[in-house]
Amino acid sequence: MTDLGGTSDAVAFEGEWHGPVVATSVHAGHGLRQEIAEAMVLEESERLREEDPYTDRIAAVVPDRVVTSRSRFEADLNRPRREAVYRKPDDCWGLEVWRDGVLSDELFEGSLATYDAFYDALAPRLDALAERGPFVLLDVHSYNHRRDGADGPPAPAVDNPEVNVGTGSLDHDLFGPLVERFTADLRDASVGCGPLDARENVAFEGRNLAWWVHDRYPRVGCVLALEFKKTFMDEWSGEVDEDRLEAVRKGLAAALPGLHDELERLR
Repeated sequence: MTDLGGTSDAVAFEGEWHGPVVATSVHAGHGLRQEIAEAMVLEESERLREEDPYTDRIAAVVPDRVVTSRSRFEADLNRPRREAVYRKPDDCWGLEVWRDGVLSDELFEGSLATYDAFYDALAPRLDALAERGPFVLLDVHSYNHRRDGADGPPAPAVDNPEVNVGTGSLDHDLFGPLVERFTADLRDASVGCGPLDARENVAFEGRNLAWWVHDRYPRVGCVLALEFKKTFMDEWSGEVDEDRLEAVRKGLAAALPGLHDELERLR
């Protein structure tokens, strides 16, 4: 693993970054810098429920990946910079996060530095990939589907696929066949694992990381924003189901060769 000097506790990189497929899991982190932790009154269990635990383990089936350890409650790396720091309840699902009700300007600026460190570190890595031709970034997230409580019914599967493939901002004229191949491979048990209920843009279309990549690398960068339904864990207790998590990992790994095939055709 390589890191970046003073930002090493916020962002690091695994792999050689020679190939055209890379991965992120920007909401997997749970860490907070000390001054943010001291200002926070949100219960840790509530914070964990809105984070994406274990998505770093899903993303790890891709050898070249970004590792981020900080919580989205310090800096949300998948929101535009102006919205990246949750300062008041309206910014984060009505949750009371800060001891004084609103985050101070000083702590706000420190959190923006965490945000900037991520994008400043990622840019040269992706610049080098883009020079070699089209690439795919798998932006791995997870989402809750039992909002009515630990004992409440799950949200209807018709509106909540096991894998939501977000492609709202990508160039569909160019990358449409790649998206179709990838989604079909996730659904196809004969590919190597699954089938997974994978559908495109049902509940999520991808957000700032995808927007940033598609704007910076037009007709070269392709972000697939993957939202895995939290069937691999108990979203209320945080306990992981290792068998289900491994099935998800295998399903994603089985779809990677198809991405390489489609990228080779584009080259």
